[in-house]
Amino acid sequence: MKRDLLTLKEFSGEEILRIIEDSLTLKRLRRLGMKKLDLLKGVSVALIFEKPSTRTRASFTVAALELGAWPVSYSSQELQLSRGEPVRDTARVLSRYHDAIAARVYRHADLEELARFSSVPVINLLSDLHHPLQALADYMTILEKKERLSGLTLAFIGDGTDNVFNSLAIAGVKLGVRVRVSSPQAFAPNPQVLGEDIYKRIEIYENPEDAVRDADVIYTDVFVSMGQEAQREERLRVFLPKYQVNENLLKAVGRDDFIVMHCLPAHRGEEITDEVLEGPHSVVFDQAENRLHTAKAVLLYLLKPGWVAEHS
Repeated sequence: MKRDLLTLKEFSGEEILRIIEDSLTLKRLRRLGMKKLDLLKGVSVALIFEKPSTRTRASFTVAALELGAWPVSYSSQELQLSRGEPVRDTARVLSRYHDAIAARVYRHADLEELARFSSVPVINLLSDLHHPLQALADYMTILEKKERLSGLTLAFIGDGTDNVFNSLAIAGVKLGVRVRVSSPQAFAPNPQVLGEDIYKRIEIYENPEDAVRDADVIYTDVFVSMGQEAQREERLRVFLPKYQVNENLLKAVGRDDFIVMHCLPAHRGEEITDEVLEGPHSVVFDQAENRLHTAKAVLLYLLKPGWVAEHS
């Protein structure tokens, strides 16, 4: 039976950890020179992009190629979707040509419809509500740096309705991570998006200093995401300067072995300062690299499950 990756709610903590561990194995193999594995030879993957993309497009395309698959990229303007063809029809057609469909969309509901009518696995490359591939790369990075996940504390500073935060919270709770978020009241996490069980297990703070105290990981994302440009000035008035990750905020952590994360692209001088992003605690470019390895692990987990475990 086909599996989709839409939110990470559909995966257990054990499965999420397995994908992360597979990612670490694939990274080791690549560094040993095993870049071209050809494990998915003959497979084609449709990549649909309604939104601009750097890391997601590059990492997923290279991941497919290094596994021997053929990625075929479509912008929404290149598909009949732009002329009003229903998502369900596009799903039923593309899934007869391709072995998987990966999509970056404005509306999560469109992704759900794509998955409902596709006969092959559908992978969320980003929606307005969730960014599961980012969360997988993030927790892979944390495991690399801290050598464990369960029992760690991650503090997210900024927009609690952010798609990256939603995926970090879902995966983190399932992995045994203590997830904190500090956001303005108007941008507090949404229990309907997270699910009541996840929502009850996160910690919500209005004061960023309280959230970061003794945390292992400090995380932030842009205050103005794609599609929110019209709200830019209003949002910046709400978030700045209180929710900026800067040197003053980091003094409140109270320890020196923490790491700072950002999914990129960053608006330097808004949600994070240049000094922190380029500072000694930053691991943002390791995060970015790990998008490649987790993309490979996800493709294998959905299309050729068990291979990595058998060859670890």
